[in-house]
Amino acid sequence: MNPVGNPRQSQENLNPELPLTPAQRSNLWPLTARGYPAWRAQSLTWLSGQPFPLEREARLFLGLCRPQPGQDWLDAGTSAGFYAGLLARTGCRVLAADLSAPMLAEARRREDHPNIDWLLTNLEASGLPDASFDGVTVGATLNETHDPARLLAELSRLTRPGGGLWLMYLGRTGGPLQRLLSLPATGGLTFPDPAWVARQLPGWTRTDGLRVGAVVFERYVKGVA
Repeated sequence: MNPVGNPRQSQENLNPELPLTPAQRSNLWPLTARGYPAWRAQSLTWLSGQPFPLEREARLFLGLCRPQPGQDWLDAGTSAGFYAGLLARTGCRVLAADLSAPMLAEARRREDHPNIDWLLTNLEASGLPDASFDGVTVGATLNETHDPARLLAELSRLTRPGGGLWLMYLGRTGGPLQRLLSLPATGGLTFPDPAWVARQLPGWTRTDGLRVGAVVFERYVKGVA
C-alpha cells in the first residue's frame, strides 16, 4: 500500500494524461470536501425517493459483501471515507484512494483508523500491482469518472480471483435532469445502465443487485461461473 500523510499535490500532477470531468474538478475544492459529508448523509434519501440513511446503506453492504478481518480492500473514490471506515472497523486493511487531496484530508479527519492507508491518485490508471485486493468498493465514483469503462477495467485488474466488487451508482433513467447533468458544462456525469456495467466486467458474476429509485447497488464476484 502507498499511504499519504497530508496529501497536497494536485491531481493533474499525478496523472497529467487523464482529463477530469467538471464534477471531478469540483471535488478538488476544499469547500466541496467540507460540505460533502452532509450531502452524503442525505443524498440516497433524496435520490431514491424513500428513507435511505447511511445506516441502511451500511447494513446492505456488510450483509451482502461480508468483509472479513485481515482482508485487503480498496475504497475507490473514497470521498469522505464512508466505506473505508466500515471496512476498517470490521478488521480489514483498507487503501482509501481519491483524486482530491481535500477529500482525502476530510476522510482522514473523519475516519482516522490505523487500518486505513490514504492514496492520492486517479484510479483510471493507478499504477498499483495486479491482484492487490480481496475486494473493491465504489460509491458513486462510476458516475463522475471521465472514462467509466477504463475505471472498471482497472478495478478488475486490481482484484484477486474470487474477490468482490461493490458498486453504488445512479443508473440511467433517461430523464431530462440526467441529460442536463451529462453535458460537459453542467457536470459531465455518466449514468450507466446495469447491463452496460455487466458488459464491462467479463469474467465476473453479478451475485446481488438492488435498484431503489435511481440508485443502483450491485455486488460482483470475480472468476465465479
